[in-house]
Amino acid sequence: MKAKTLIIVESPTKARTIREILGKDFAIEASLGHIKDLPEGELGVDIKGGFLPRYEIIKGKERVLERLKRLASSSSTVLLATDPDREGEAIAWHIAEEIGRGKELKRVLIHEITPQGIREAMAHPMDLRETLFRAQQARRILDRLVGYQISPLLWRKLKGGLSAGRVQSIALRLIWEREREIEEFRPQEYWTLSVLLEHPQRPPAFKAQLKSHRGSKLKIRTEKEAQEILMALQGEKFVVKAVKKKQKGRKPPPPFTTSTLQQEASKRLGFSVKETMAIAQRLYEGVDLGPLGKRGLITYMRTDSVRISPRAVEAARAFI
Repeated sequence: MKAKTLIIVESPTKARTIREILGKDFAIEASLGHIKDLPEGELGVDIKGGFLPRYEIIKGKERVLERLKRLASSSSTVLLATDPDREGEAIAWHIAEEIGRGKELKRVLIHEITPQGIREAMAHPMDLRETLFRAQQARRILDRLVGYQISPLLWRKLKGGLSAGRVQSIALRLIWEREREIEEFRPQEYWTLSVLLEHPQRPPAFKAQLKSHRGSKLKIRTEKEAQEILMALQGEKFVVKAVKKKQKGRKPPPPFTTSTLQQEASKRLGFSVKETMAIAQRLYEGVDLGPLGKRGLITYMRTDSVRISPRAVEAARAFI
């Protein structure tokens, strides 16, 4: 029996979609997220020893890891196809540490879970990206240092249940600063004057706003000033002195990044960040399209890039 290629992803849903696309010649397994992390109940970071982290197998993941080891030992090739971001790289790195002894492993980056996207990723296997893993590791260490050491201080000084974090504490400061600006703002009264103009023989009507007087910008501070100007304009003749025409181009908005996706979903649909990312995850991992089977409908949603692949541009133009 020919040994199969083992492809490891983190999500069972993603595994099912890829399995449906690739067929029975590949073994597709899920790690169910991270398999290693800093220990619970202690810092897990050697502050005096260069801030080295001490990882351990996450409780409950022992059986998952044993299964991956067993499948890897009987596979011809092992491809680590976890998500192409920092967290995905950390998952791949830790899996490689545990099952890669004496085994060649390669990293593949699947940006879209479609037949063509998967084939393209598998045609370009690569080594694990250590710099990206170290970036995730640094963030994880900072999360632990800040949360583990500052949160207890909040409990003692304020109240229990509060937490501090590498990101959330800074965001809270920004919100506080903005709230102070709002509280200290003193509104100033101002008025504007508009008129609806219509010519009996030359429709349609249009609105004009009083902007300046004798070349100077007009500032109307009180209702009394507005009424005085309004009275002075009564019975005056309004003339259209010039009409300027110009062409304006409007570029389409760029593809969503993580932040713009969350902003638009909140503004247009009232979704929370958690709800938006959960829906995006399902769209990325695959949706049942009936006769076409399961297909990913969006590219990977955790990104700062607005780049569109040339193939996607060509497909969009052909569709239009």
